[in-house]
Amino acid sequence: MTQHSKPVVTVLTAPGEKEPPGMDALRARAEVRFASDEPTLRDTLPGTDVMMVTDFRTEALAAAWPAADKLQWIHATSAGVDALMFPDLIEGDVTVTNARGIFDRTIAEYVLCTILMFAKDFPRSLRLQAEHKWQHRDTERAEGKQVLIVGAGSIGGQIARLCKAAGLKPHGIARKPRHDDPDFVAVHGNDDLTEQLGLADFVVIAAPLTPQTEGLFNEKAFKSMRKSARLINIGRGPVVKTDDLIAALNNGDIAGAALDVFEEEPLPAEHPLWDMENVIMTAHMSGDFIGWKRALTDQFLENLDRWHQGEELFNLVDKKLGYASKK
Repeated sequence: MTQHSKPVVTVLTAPGEKEPPGMDALRARAEVRFASDEPTLRDTLPGTDVMMVTDFRTEALAAAWPAADKLQWIHATSAGVDALMFPDLIEGDVTVTNARGIFDRTIAEYVLCTILMFAKDFPRSLRLQAEHKWQHRDTERAEGKQVLIVGAGSIGGQIARLCKAAGLKPHGIARKPRHDDPDFVAVHGNDDLTEQLGLADFVVIAAPLTPQTEGLFNEKAFKSMRKSARLINIGRGPVVKTDDLIAALNNGDIAGAALDVFEEEPLPAEHPLWDMENVIMTAHMSGDFIGWKRALTDQFLENLDRWHQGEELFNLVDKKLGYASKK
C-alpha cells in the first residue's frame, strides 16, 4: 500500500448491530464498506485490503472466504479470535490482530470485585437486604489467599497486579513456565494445572478458547480444586463444561462461581444457574466500560496508520496458537 492511496476496509458487524463509533475517522483514511452476514460479506470482500471484525461470534467470514481476493489483514475488535480461526485463514498469509490491552484493566477490576464479594459474602448480604433481614455474620479475609490465573497473558497479568495490590498471592498457568515474572508469585506450565488447582482459593479462567482449552474445566478439574475454592470465568464460556460445573456446585466439590461467559449466550431464563445462591452472574460484560466501542475503533485506526506506512502491526495473533502471545 502506498502512502497516498486509500485502502479498502470492510467492517463486519453482527446482524442488526449499529455502525461502530469513529467511522468518520476511518472514512478519512479508507474506502469503507459494511457487511453483517455471509451474503453482504461476499459482496464487499472482493477488492478489500483490510477487515475490521466487531462480531466475535461470526461464522460469515469462513463461509465467504473464497471472495477474499486481496485481503491482507484482519483486525478483531475482541481479545478472543477463536471464531476466526478456520483452516484457510490459519494456513494462509493473511495477518490477524486483536484488541489486546483494551479490556485488561476493567476485566481485572471485575475479577478483584468478585473475589472480594465472595470473601465478604456480599451475595448473601444483598439477598438479606432484599428480604429486609438484619443478620450479622463473620466473613473471610482476602489477604493472603492464593489466586490461580489460568491464562497468564495480558489480561491475566493485569489481574495478577490488582490481586497483588490487595494482598492476594497470584499464581499463573501458561503454555510454558516463566521465571521472574513480576506480576505473579510464579507462572507454572500447563502440565502443573491439576496440582495448582488443589492449592488455590480462587481460580480465574483468563485463557483464550482453543482446541486445547475447550472443555478444560470438567469434572476432573473441579474434583482437583479445594472444596472451599471459587471459580471465576472471564475467558470464554466453552472452556467450562456447564453441566459438570453445576454438578460440582451441587455436590460441594467447589464453593462457588462467578461467571461472565457461558457455553450458551444469552443464558436461557430457565437455566438452573440463575437460582444458585453460590453463583454470581453477569451478561458477558466484565470488560465493557463506558466508551469501550470508540476505544476499539481508535486502537484499530492506530494500527491502520502503521499498516498504511508499512510499519509493523501490534497485537499480532499467532494463528497456530489462536491468541496474541505476551511479550
